[in-house]
Amino acid sequence: MARRPDDEYDYLFKVVLIGDSGVGKSNLLSRFTRNEFCLESKSTIGVEFATRTLQVEGKTVKAQIWDTAGQERYRAITSAYYRGALGALLVYDTTKPTTFENVSRWLKELRDHADSNIVIMLIGNKTDLKHLRAVTSEDAQTFAEKEGLSFIETSALEAVNVEKAFQTILGEIYRIISKKSLAIGNSGGGIGSSVKQGETLEVGSQEVNAKKACCS
Repeated sequence: MARRPDDEYDYLFKVVLIGDSGVGKSNLLSRFTRNEFCLESKSTIGVEFATRTLQVEGKTVKAQIWDTAGQERYRAITSAYYRGALGALLVYDTTKPTTFENVSRWLKELRDHADSNIVIMLIGNKTDLKHLRAVTSEDAQTFAEKEGLSFIETSALEAVNVEKAFQTILGEIYRIISKKSLAIGNSGGGIGSSVKQGETLEVGSQEVNAKKACCS
C-alpha cells in the first residue's frame, strides 16, 4: 500500500515537550520521530523540533513536536514556544525527586502562556532505572488526577510506552478538534484547515532543525 507523502495530511498538531533539563525530553522526541536513542545526548540549546506523520482514528495527522531547553537562561522564548500548541508533554525523571517537584512550576508556566484548552500529559521517564526510582507511580498519579492531567510512565531508552504516550495525546487532541469541527459545521473552512494553516507553524517534508543522529 502506497504511503502518502509527508507533506500530505489532514491535521497538523503542535505538541511541546517541557520539564527540567536532563529528564529525557530530547530522547523521547528522537525515539518517537526517528526511533533513535542517544546516550551521549547533549542539553538542548534553545528550541528544536521534529515531525512525524501518523494515522489517528483514520485521519492523517502530522505531529510537530517541539523540544525546549530546560535551563532557566532560555526561558525568554516561552510565549513564542507555546503559541499554537495543542498539546504538552510535561516530563520528569523518575529517579530525581526535584524534577517531579518542579512539575508544578512548569504547569503554572504552561497555563500562563498556552491556550486554556491545551491537552496536557504528565510523563515519568527513565523507568528502566528501576533500582534508582525515587518518585512513586502513585504520587505522580495522584498529582495528575488533582490537576486534571493524563499520566504515563516511559523509558525512552527501552522504547517503553513512548509510542503510546504520543498516540494518546494526539488522539485526545483529535477528539477535541473533531468535536469543534462538528459544532462549527461546514461554514467556512472548518477547524481542520485552521489547525493546518493558522494555529501552527507549517514545515516542509524534512525535519527542520531536528537533532542530527549522533548514534548512527
